[in-house]
Amino acid sequence: MQAEACGGVAHIVAPFGRDAASMASVLATAGLSTRVASTLVELSRVLDDQAGVLLITEEAVASGTEPLLAALGDQPTWSDLPVILLRSPRAHRRSPFDSLLPRTVNVVELDRPLGSISLLSAVQGALRAREKQFVVRDQMRALAESRSALERSEAELRLIADAMPVLIAFVDRSMHYRFANKAYEAWFDLPVGEVIGRHIRDVVGARVWEERLPIMQQVLEGQEHVFEVSWPTREGQRRDCEVRYSPRRAVDGTVDGFHVFVTDITVARQALEASRQHAQELETVVAERTLELQAQMEAREASEAALRQSQKMEAIGQLTGGIAHDFNNMLTGILSALDIVRLRLEMGRVDDLERFLDTATASSQRAAALTQRLLAFSRRQSLDARPVEINALVGAMQQLLRSTLGETIQIRAEVSDTPLHAALDTNQFESALLNLAINARDAMPNGGELALRAFPLTLSDGERATVPAGDYAVVAVSDTGAGMPPEVVERAFEPFFTTKPIGKGTGLGMSMVYGFMQQSGGHIAIDSQPGQGTTISLFIPLVDAVAGPEPSADPAPVALGAGQSILVVEDDPQVRMLVTVVLEDLGYTVEVVGDADGALPVLASTRRLDLLVTDVGLPGMNGRQLAEIARQTRPELPVLFMTGYAEKAQERSAFLEPGMSMIAKPFPLEAFSDAVRSALADAVSDASA
Repeated sequence: MQAEACGGVAHIVAPFGRDAASMASVLATAGLSTRVASTLVELSRVLDDQAGVLLITEEAVASGTEPLLAALGDQPTWSDLPVILLRSPRAHRRSPFDSLLPRTVNVVELDRPLGSISLLSAVQGALRAREKQFVVRDQMRALAESRSALERSEAELRLIADAMPVLIAFVDRSMHYRFANKAYEAWFDLPVGEVIGRHIRDVVGARVWEERLPIMQQVLEGQEHVFEVSWPTREGQRRDCEVRYSPRRAVDGTVDGFHVFVTDITVARQALEASRQHAQELETVVAERTLELQAQMEAREASEAALRQSQKMEAIGQLTGGIAHDFNNMLTGILSALDIVRLRLEMGRVDDLERFLDTATASSQRAAALTQRLLAFSRRQSLDARPVEINALVGAMQQLLRSTLGETIQIRAEVSDTPLHAALDTNQFESALLNLAINARDAMPNGGELALRAFPLTLSDGERATVPAGDYAVVAVSDTGAGMPPEVVERAFEPFFTTKPIGKGTGLGMSMVYGFMQQSGGHIAIDSQPGQGTTISLFIPLVDAVAGPEPSADPAPVALGAGQSILVVEDDPQVRMLVTVVLEDLGYTVEVVGDADGALPVLASTRRLDLLVTDVGLPGMNGRQLAEIARQTRPELPVLFMTGYAEKAQERSAFLEPGMSMIAKPFPLEAFSDAVRSALADAVSDASA
């Protein structure tokens, strides 16, 4: 049987045998709470507001009912605790219990033997009746609490109203005061008790009553009014007031009176008048001074505009001049070498051509490096940020630095005992360290010591002006060179600014490091003084350790010249031609289009495609959008992106999906062919996995 919701605990008193345990088991099976007492005395001690019903056998009352009657007599007014008496089968028709409990006790008698269903039904019925008593109890308590809260609220309201220097009152429809605060005593020299119950005319006077009556009548019709009046004191002194009449509505929506709020605004009015007078006196002075300042400001703005334009043109001139100088040198090497090769081919001479081709290649690589540095400075280079451990990177750089800096420079490396995890492009980070080391070497022409240190650092707000608060891995590169004066430190990160002789430096090394750190979410700082060396610190944000990818098995080899089908999308004709030639020479089947619109029909066809090679910066739809469309019909198609500059591809990890890779322009054809082979091999490996 499913127990119904009921209220309270069933108390059981059955002293013979297992009667109590049996009844408790029946009730517990139905989900009812029970409590067993051995005697009526014990029962009377534990009765409380949670008692729902008393289940008592006739044997329990044989020793006397005084304790039970006393406990029942102490019940609160809402309580009429039900009692179920189980009569003995051996009892006479008239039970002795009838003479022990008065008729005022809420008792139900049941004859035994009694089945479990009948017992449970009787108990549940009594508990449902008890639940209604609990509802009455809760309502009575809530009513008492509400009355108490209302009394406290009224007392607090009276206290607040009496403390305010504002006339506060309530007036009923008959124009009599029903509430007034103590401010009325000061304004009208009447005790509050004498104000309440009086007509408004008898308190404020006949003149004020006649002036305000039309407004009060409108308020009783439901309109709120706020107005300002001059209301002199009894002594005739000036008093300006703001008066507010707010109608109060009864439950049925009718207006049963209105609240009165009167505030003395004399001081505010006087201050406003004084301010206006003072403002008028100042207007003339301000007007005269304004004309003078306007002339001065116009002259200053003209000077500042001219200065800003001059600084802008100087910066642009320095930038373009530096780029033009370096690119002209590199282009001279490329064009001159190619002209010599062309001339010798026309002459039929093919000997010694490799030397000139190497010169053109070297100049091209220098131009590519310069472009990369410009992108790094402008924070537009494509970064392949991955989880790295800084200590390991710094340690791995020592051998390269020793071979680069030479024997006159002693290298001392100190790494942290604590792992320093960060997210960085490893190649760009190593390039930045190499740039800093080369600058340090140039600052020590007669030799010296280069200290390379990596350590954790936590900065609080304001601890370092140029670096915000946070947890960092600091990589510090220190030299024992000549140091830098403050004016050089201030310009160290400017593009093409260099203290080296002409031809010894482009002035982009430090700006490249600066741009790389900014793009990676880090910061860079210089500490240097003339004669005391220089320390350049890279502040790299620490990240939680991330487990690196598990080493995968070697991909299945892909034979060259097997006719794999590649779709190339490139808008530049020269790049398109060279990419096509190298792919065809490597043995691939190539289809070439100039933009995404030309590629869509190929991708939508049933033609087999093994690889999509596309430039990121296409006209119209870009390469990334084209790849997304291709993946809709060819979800396993590998994609190789080519990019010279693509703002949305600056962070490779966010730009690339599984099965996508990227190669940065300009690239050697050997590197491009390796990238193609790797993309195809990865696709075959994924398909066989």
